[in-house]
Amino acid sequence: MALTKSIEIKDDLAFECETGNYHTFCPISCVSWLYQKIEDSFFLVIGTKTCGYFLQNAMGVMIFAEPRYAMAELEEGDISAQLNDYEELKRLCLQIKKDRNPSVIFWIGTCTTEIIKMDLEGLAPKIEAEISIPIVVARANGLDYAFTQGEDTVLSALAQRCRGKNSGLINLIDRTMSIVIFGSLPNTVTNQITLELEQQGISVSGWLPSNNYTSLPIISPGDYVVGINPFLSRTATTLMRRRKARLIVAPFPIGPDGTRAWIEKICEVFEVEPKGLFQREKDVWSTLDDYIALIKGKSVFFMGDNLLEISLARFLIRCGMIVYEIGIPYMDKRYQKAELDLLKSTCSEMNVMLPKIVEKPDNYNQLDRIKDLKPDLVITGMSYANPLEARGINTKWSVEFTFSSIHGFSNARDILELVTRPLRRNSSISKMSFS
Repeated sequence: MALTKSIEIKDDLAFECETGNYHTFCPISCVSWLYQKIEDSFFLVIGTKTCGYFLQNAMGVMIFAEPRYAMAELEEGDISAQLNDYEELKRLCLQIKKDRNPSVIFWIGTCTTEIIKMDLEGLAPKIEAEISIPIVVARANGLDYAFTQGEDTVLSALAQRCRGKNSGLINLIDRTMSIVIFGSLPNTVTNQITLELEQQGISVSGWLPSNNYTSLPIISPGDYVVGINPFLSRTATTLMRRRKARLIVAPFPIGPDGTRAWIEKICEVFEVEPKGLFQREKDVWSTLDDYIALIKGKSVFFMGDNLLEISLARFLIRCGMIVYEIGIPYMDKRYQKAELDLLKSTCSEMNVMLPKIVEKPDNYNQLDRIKDLKPDLVITGMSYANPLEARGINTKWSVEFTFSSIHGFSNARDILELVTRPLRRNSSISKMSFS
């Protein structure tokens, strides 16, 4: 039986923490989008055959396509310390340099490297000095991190490689009107968001990660930074503690309401009066009427997988849905404070009950609650989708929201397309007649 503790906070949001494990996609899957985002990189995942099988199936890229990632497969000799880790990793990195000549090599640690206490951070500087290629170590293991936190560990390590401004006079005018955004998004989306801020008179001085390792943003003490995703709390902490940057705590730009609130908060920090945001948001909402008609009044249950749950739930509540429960593998309440405040105010404005937020949920208990509540839709990890469908419950894979463009004003329809697809599909099936 799982133990549960309940905490009440002053804004009436109720948090529970169950003793479930991380029932999520493996965090090393972050390689699948980061190797494409950082175009001059190479990712070396250090793990077992299981990690290799997962990467092969999750990414769907055959080895003969020569992607910019590879497996350093640990064998029995490595695990029993009979082989020299330094020599083996150096040999692999020299081969990568010869074949691909990347600007940076990322070592991605796994559960196995954690269990055998492999000193990746100690080995990396020595090999880096010998091969003359930067080596960035990120421990994206499933023991300590959930699905999307894999990206968080990589960006946290990458943030420490960002350059600062040279000592001396710093152009304070440029500093006060520019910002660095952290979080990996497709180039089309980063361009859209950059343009939205520029229309408010705010310059984006860089993105972390950048398209190339050689063009990492310059981050100096006192510079402003803001996150684009709710799972990047470790990166935010690194930027504040190591780079002495100033973090803007804002809701996340998911849905037109979240995007407006995100831009508004940035404008508030820079003491800029927002221009045309309410009309911009109104125009976007008007394009969503057909989708909203399908989901208004329907209920949804988040089992928890990718840490996007709070933001997605808030948007769906604004669309008229009833959220029974928000399961989430991990949540930093300080980093997500503005998002939680927006969730609370959204529920108040829509006159609906506050959803229960369950951190690190026990999936077996959740299945019992789903059976009792009978929601119209369950957003879940892939492992529970088919069993729930067999019980007659509509499901949507949470991983699809991770791999889709859902940020900014322009992509709100894509979120609702994903949410309504199982409802439309199963509705069509139920109307079919068979002879």
